[in-house]
Amino acid sequence: MTRDEILAMGHVALVIGGDSAEREVSLKGGAAVARALGALSVQHSVVDGPRRLLEQVAAGHYDRVFNLLHGRGGEDGALQGALRIYGVPVTGSGVLGSALTMDKLQTKRIWQACGLPTPPWQVADSADQADAIAEQLGLPLFVKPAREGSSIGMTRVERLDQLAPAIELALGFDERVLVERLIDGPEYTAAVLDGEVLPLIGLKPAREFYDYAAKYESVDTEYRCPCGLPEAEEAALARLCREAFEVVGATGWGRVDLMVDSSAQPWLLEVNTTPGMTERSLVPKAAQAAGIEFEELVWRILKTSRAD
Repeated sequence: MTRDEILAMGHVALVIGGDSAEREVSLKGGAAVARALGALSVQHSVVDGPRRLLEQVAAGHYDRVFNLLHGRGGEDGALQGALRIYGVPVTGSGVLGSALTMDKLQTKRIWQACGLPTPPWQVADSADQADAIAEQLGLPLFVKPAREGSSIGMTRVERLDQLAPAIELALGFDERVLVERLIDGPEYTAAVLDGEVLPLIGLKPAREFYDYAAKYESVDTEYRCPCGLPEAEEAALARLCREAFEVVGATGWGRVDLMVDSSAQPWLLEVNTTPGMTERSLVPKAAQAAGIEFEELVWRILKTSRAD
């Protein structure tokens, strides 16, 4: 990037933290991004939470926003809509893509309508539905809040007596719960950066699934990048992930998670439009495998900022 390109970015607000369940992840990633912006000589200020950001945007303090808020209030379209009113560009997906992908249920409905593979599911709003859901989907299952990230409130269910408590746990985070058939097979994630799918990462957590602890605390999670698949298979999965990303209106940058069963059938799980940027996060790992160092990654994400 040139000095003129950097100056053209103006005063950037790096918004982090907020009050969602993923606040701590956002703070850690925000510290890394702030260091990178400083190294790039981008004029920036760190702002904690969407309310404070919008107060300062209304006062005319910032020219664009680097959004690193995870979860509701930052990743669900609300912030994107408010910034659109002020005409301030923001990184990543716009209102539609952010709102749809924050809701795992709506994402799956769109994928299903577009003929893209996603595991069968049922929706629960009460633990009393456990028996009926198990009869419909069989076991094992995954239970997750419809609108949370970082695997918060998620449970792997192997036995029927585990299902009602798992639904109760997820209801503590959201009024709607997604109960999904478990796919038995390896998990992969595809980072998308301005229309390009970066090298896929294969995940092998030491725990029973890739939960919050495996993502941010465990040192035993194995990340494979290159992912170990034959080139043609990886390319096919990359094309699927790009299509899955685009049909839900996601743009700029993000991540698509999927699993592959024993028949080599891929199953799409979810889209993250503001993935983590900590030292353990997946998008920086994929970028590094593609020869993109962290500072360049931050710059390329900043360049996705748009006002519409």
